[in-house]
Amino acid sequence: MGKIRIKTFDEASIEDEAKLKTKKESKKADKIAAKNALRASQGKKINPQSETPVDVKTEEKIEETKVAQDDRLVSEAIIPETTPAEVIANPELAEGEAISEKPAKDSKASEGKSASGRKTKKEKFVKQKTLSERVNSNRKLVSKNQTYPLEKAVTLLTQFKTGKFDESVELHVSTREQGVSGVLNLPHGSGKTLRIKIADDAILASIEAGKIDFDVLVATPDMMPKLAKVARILGPRGLMPNPKNGTVTPKPEDAVKKLSGGEIRFKTEPKAPIIHLIIGKMSFGEKKILENAKSALDAIGENKIKSATLTSTMSPGIKLQVSSI
Repeated sequence: MGKIRIKTFDEASIEDEAKLKTKKESKKADKIAAKNALRASQGKKINPQSETPVDVKTEEKIEETKVAQDDRLVSEAIIPETTPAEVIANPELAEGEAISEKPAKDSKASEGKSASGRKTKKEKFVKQKTLSERVNSNRKLVSKNQTYPLEKAVTLLTQFKTGKFDESVELHVSTREQGVSGVLNLPHGSGKTLRIKIADDAILASIEAGKIDFDVLVATPDMMPKLAKVARILGPRGLMPNPKNGTVTPKPEDAVKKLSGGEIRFKTEPKAPIIHLIIGKMSFGEKKILENAKSALDAIGENKIKSATLTSTMSPGIKLQVSSI
């Protein structure tokens, strides 16, 4: 086993500690000198050693550090810290004149263009919206702040440039009160082909398997207890048969004929007094669109309508004169 040295906390003087330290450094220097002498005899390169005692070296280093710190403090007192831009703008700063305040950086200027007028990184990656020629030409035909009679509005709608598909004609009505509902029969249909099916055991099995291939489901009253099993699937999609909308009836075949012939049930949104209706296609032409629009507005009732807008899938909205409806 090696020797174990136990250090005790005694009242040793500073002089004793200094002597002990000097003795250790002396032994270390003797070892290094012996090694260098051996390396020299072998023709190898030796480590240069100074003859100055260790404690003297330490004192000299402390003095040098103090002098360097004093020089830095003096230089900072004479010449304040300046930025290169300040030196360029004020050549006198290089001669040692002090600055009272530094100009604060403008955060807004950093977000926008630089002083040279070049775009910042943020501006380079911002995508600018560009409207198509079709959209711009359609917007010129109608005013946002003007209301139009229904006949004039339909004429303007048919003059719009359409997309590459047969756009739907939409009617958006803001009502004076919540809970407005009813049944609407469009003379020319909505132009949308509905997939209507009558509920039976086979349909019930496909719903349970996760397959829904219909837009409207009609059921008889005796089928409703069975459909209760899949109410959590049909309910959120708005496909659950309901006596209020005519999809629960003892004569489901008659209900299918009515729904296929253009019968639409409308109701205000749950959270806002607004009704959205599809009343045809742009391919219907001006006359059929006008007749469908009149039927829809009459079914809602002029006294219940606060405002109405006629539009297609990709056209600007045309505000209607409620008094002319």
